Amino acid sequence: MDAEGELNEFFAGSFPDGIPKDILAELLSMLRVHSIPAEELFYKWESYSIKMGEGVTLTMQTVRGFKQDVQEALERESRDKAGRHTEKRSANTATPRGAAAAGGDMFGMFDQLTPTASNSRTGNGFGSAKRKAEFTSPATPRVSKFEKFGSQAGTKTPTGTPGDGMQAISFSDRPNPGQTVETLNAHLSLPETPMAPFSEPRIKPTANTDLKKFGYKPMGMKLSEASEILDDRIDEFATIFQAEFNSDEITFGSAAIQSTSEIIAVGRIASDSLEGKLNPASLVLETSRRTGAGRRVPLKVDSVPSVNFFPGQIVALRGINPSGEYFTVKEVLPIPLLPPAASSAVALDNINERLDGDANPPLNIMVAAGPYTADDNLDFEPLQELCQKAAESYADSLVLMGPFLDIEHPLLASGDFDLPDIKGLDPDTATLSIMFRHCISVPLARLAAAVPSITIVMVPSVRDALSRHVSWPQEQLPKKDLGLPKQVRIVSNPVTLSFNECVIGMCSHDVLSELRREEVLSGRPTEGNLLTRLPKYLVEQRHFFPLFPPTARSNLPKPGSEGSLATGAMVDLPYMKLGEWWNVRPDILIVPSMLPPFVKVVDSVLVINPGTLSKRRAAGSYAQMAVHPRLVAEDEREQKQLGHKLYERSRVDINRI
Repeated sequence: MDAEGELNEFFAGSFPDGIPKDILAELLSMLRVHSIPAEELFYKWESYSIKMGEGVTLTMQTVRGFKQDVQEALERESRDKAGRHTEKRSANTATPRGAAAAGGDMFGMFDQLTPTASNSRTGNGFGSAKRKAEFTSPATPRVSKFEKFGSQAGTKTPTGTPGDGMQAISFSDRPNPGQTVETLNAHLSLPETPMAPFSEPRIKPTANTDLKKFGYKPMGMKLSEASEILDDRIDEFATIFQAEFNSDEITFGSAAIQSTSEIIAVGRIASDSLEGKLNPASLVLETSRRTGAGRRVPLKVDSVPSVNFFPGQIVALRGINPSGEYFTVKEVLPIPLLPPAASSAVALDNINERLDGDANPPLNIMVAAGPYTADDNLDFEPLQELCQKAAESYADSLVLMGPFLDIEHPLLASGDFDLPDIKGLDPDTATLSIMFRHCISVPLARLAAAVPSITIVMVPSVRDALSRHVSWPQEQLPKKDLGLPKQVRIVSNPVTLSFNECVIGMCSHDVLSELRREEVLSGRPTEGNLLTRLPKYLVEQRHFFPLFPPTARSNLPKPGSEGSLATGAMVDLPYMKLGEWWNVRPDILIVPSMLPPFVKVVDSVLVINPGTLSKRRAAGSYAQMAVHPRLVAEDEREQKQLGHKLYERSRVDINRI
């Protein structure tokens, strides 16, 4: 397929009938100038769309701004590389012979201290006055990319947080409130609002995770424990692969050992360098100490039509290492999946009987993720609106994922905000717990009073200012001091819960964005849809955060507060096993992300990214589920276990708040 056809395929979501010729010409020009494939250009456009905010469409004006943004990004990268190269050269530079012979100041140590030193060096061509003139900043102020984009679009340069390129929009003036962005299984009906709340909860949540184990002491990592956890993960997958692919024709072995026979090697994908992004040329396979003495061997993937890897991924590779220097990959073996969640026919009948079968509407579950307020205020209007919608529809469950009081919020990070107007509040003794009770607990208490049968689940985030657990995996928030109603259940991050028969896996950390940034592709991937491929990694790796090492904080999107870094994953390696999946695939996987909100079915797992309820300068989105009952057919009653098939009987809508 030529470049024009690939562009039309990748941008089919925006232009189903083909890209207009003028826009196509600009995109083709970018491919030629920067020598990048169409897929990479599409990923850059997605990143640009997220950065510029909601409502950015591909027009001639935006494509010119996009073109300028890509050019500036490449220039910055070139400057950074040149700076690192200059530093390396200067570190090895010898003493200037002229200065040494003259007995003068070799490195300008006496500049501006004695006139003779300065003058003598000036005469030799190393004068400080000349050097200052060369490095003087230009008088013309530099125009940012957002100002350029604004001038091209014919609009005024937006005011607001530097770098977000968006003007603040008040919540009351938000565009298209309640609009449905995406729907899965639109043929299924939405839950009808009952005449009154149900007399008792229709959902009985059960934790499939040992929550007590998350109360470990953070920041106590030992290198020996971390290395054992990393090794154990490779060995566990090696056992899984051996049970699936073991045969007399081919054996399992170490990729680092020279051999003329083909073997299957199991290991972890890593990079041969501590700096820079993983690429096909820097791929290495890290073996465990038991199977390969912990050695790393370079990978050669030229013989494979396509590969898609990320750092930390456990893989099984069929290939050969004839020279002992590198392992030539001939096939990437598929990873055996966990079995789907299932229940007995009797258990399903009991649940349906308790819910009165078809007489009651389907379960109404609403899912949202923080932040819950915009960067310029602490009004938490999106959260209040969501609670109002849940109360009006008599929702059966409301799942809220952190952060709640976001440590990256500019006002909270600076401490420059007004305390809530609470009678008897002493400003000198006020704490963030009081802020939480006023901003978060009050609307939840009103919701619980309006719908006593509701089940509210709260999942913390490493960005929660109230969390004393600074690392991931993360224990629950302290419910005692937060004044939450009894309908609220605070769980760990990550967590696997059962809502009746449905198994739901949840993780509040944005692992999808990090996977997207660290992923390396060679050739055309088997799964071309990015939003399907990323959660597929989680399903295959059986883990909520399979990436290792996590993305560096400096490479994550900058928070709203000036000069600060993103919080990042804060992974505590010795306890990474707490992020592993249960012994089955979950029916529903909820993974909030900065990526566009979506709902997908991946390997029979219903994957939901509800987006964030509030963006930095605008309102966000949430997900609403209608889970219809799992009716047991007569021919299924003889089976011991029946699959839940949530992906067939659940309607999911992504709505703007």
